[in-house]
Amino acid sequence: MNFSSDVEALDALAVKYQSLKGEIAKVIIGQDAVVKNVLISIFSKGHCLLVGVPGLAKTLLVNTISKVLGLNYSRIQFTPDLMPSDIIGTEILDETRNFRFVKGPLFANIILADEINRTPPKTQSALLEAMQERSVTAAGNTYRLHEPFFVLATQNPIEQEGTYPLPEAQLDRFMFNVYLDYPSFKEEIDVVKSTTSGKVVDLDIVMEGEEILYFQDLVRKVPVTDHVMEYAVDLASKTRPNTEKAHHMANEYIHWGAGPRASQYLIIGAKCHAALNGKYAPDIEDVNAIAYAVLRHRVVRNFKAEAEDISVEQLVDAFLE
Repeated sequence: MNFSSDVEALDALAVKYQSLKGEIAKVIIGQDAVVKNVLISIFSKGHCLLVGVPGLAKTLLVNTISKVLGLNYSRIQFTPDLMPSDIIGTEILDETRNFRFVKGPLFANIILADEINRTPPKTQSALLEAMQERSVTAAGNTYRLHEPFFVLATQNPIEQEGTYPLPEAQLDRFMFNVYLDYPSFKEEIDVVKSTTSGKVVDLDIVMEGEEILYFQDLVRKVPVTDHVMEYAVDLASKTRPNTEKAHHMANEYIHWGAGPRASQYLIIGAKCHAALNGKYAPDIEDVNAIAYAVLRHRVVRNFKAEAEDISVEQLVDAFLE
């Protein structure tokens, strides 16, 4: 990448982001906030958990993003009988009677972990180890995963029977938890028109793997003022009941609050949000823009909140005020 300065590189990233959105919009109608959050997680070197009912184009979204980014894409359907070796890979005895490692579907740039809560904890742990370490271990050997590496896991919020909910410590590995909602009436008409006409859309590659890795490093270099840093840490601290900085709503309605990883992701996410929007440093608006996606899965409501039907979003609203 030949840029004379980081400022020039940030300008190029903002332009590329607009091009990415334009290409993705050829296939994905609406869902602007979801697309934005998924791209922020990719450029922040994080992972994303997507929660939405079936039929909201989660798979299509990931497939489209992988195409415009020129990356390898792998979809793993998580089922109750899926074993860690099914996703990591396994050693086989080849024709020369030597053991050879056959790589599993985790060896791709973008992984769609479909319905991650339908598979037992052992397999969930294998995926989450790969997300954290960006490597896998098989038969005592460690194998590095392909960079850039990004996991987008999906969960279906209905039909919880027979599922294995992710523990809080594992949920914390995901940078963002993004909700997909139903499209608006007009958007749904556009979706039906475009998907029932038989027309095939050609997508252009806007960015390659090398560029993504460069921009991931660039996002980390974006400066942050002490004022914004303190605001982000204060926001995470407000969620922790019975602590010095706790918000009164946290003391009343939260069983467990967000840890330090939330503060880190608020800052990294704010840096990336600012960069994609043509700014050279994040402000409080950038922190607020990604606060819901960062805090949603890190705040555990208590029984009183559930009984009074107080949602996590309502609690985050109170913290942001």
